[in-house]
Amino acid sequence: MQLIDRAKTPHGVVRTLLVMMSAAVLVMVPWVDVASAHGSIIDPASRVYGCHQRWGNDHLNPAMEQQDPMCWQAWRANANAMWNWNGLYRNGVGGNHQGQVPNGQLCSGGRAEGGRYNAMDAVGAWKTTNISSNFTLRLYDQASHGADYFRVYVTRQGFNALTQPLTWSNLELVQTTGRYAPAQNISINASAPGRSGRHIVYTIWQASHMDQAYYICSDVNFT
Repeated sequence: MQLIDRAKTPHGVVRTLLVMMSAAVLVMVPWVDVASAHGSIIDPASRVYGCHQRWGNDHLNPAMEQQDPMCWQAWRANANAMWNWNGLYRNGVGGNHQGQVPNGQLCSGGRAEGGRYNAMDAVGAWKTTNISSNFTLRLYDQASHGADYFRVYVTRQGFNALTQPLTWSNLELVQTTGRYAPAQNISINASAPGRSGRHIVYTIWQASHMDQAYYICSDVNFT
């Protein structure tokens, strides 16, 4: 790279050249490596996917603090977690989900990825998706790993997602599936009668390519 001779170059030109050089360096350095990430529930949106979807192009906007405070705290806690919305998983759980994922840490998969997703466990007014008692989950599996199974849970009527941390005893298993062949788009039908108002749909996706389990919280409003 040719050096700038400050003595022979006007001050304004020097500053412009330095800005252009800095921008070029930033272009060469990627924000995060998303190639290692995989998938998530996109409808009803998982917490991390919803935050990325709504604010990924505007994540420094101070309006987020008032309009979407739970995403605000999540972006402030770890922006890389939001960019890696499809990487909330743990390896080697061996099917012992309740033994490996403690109460109060279900939405982060028991502090998955070294605690990158801790903010997903924060209790508060996460944005919700309206659903009915018979609903369909849509998974986007970027890497087409398929599934050994899905387990879909819904919080019991009376659980208050605005004030209570999520625990296993708060959940009712409403669907267990069989295997799914590798595909990028997977739909899972489920039913949770007797619900109304705000709830959490909790999905465990056991991928097929290796012992890799995804733990996904979707905030919903039963209408």
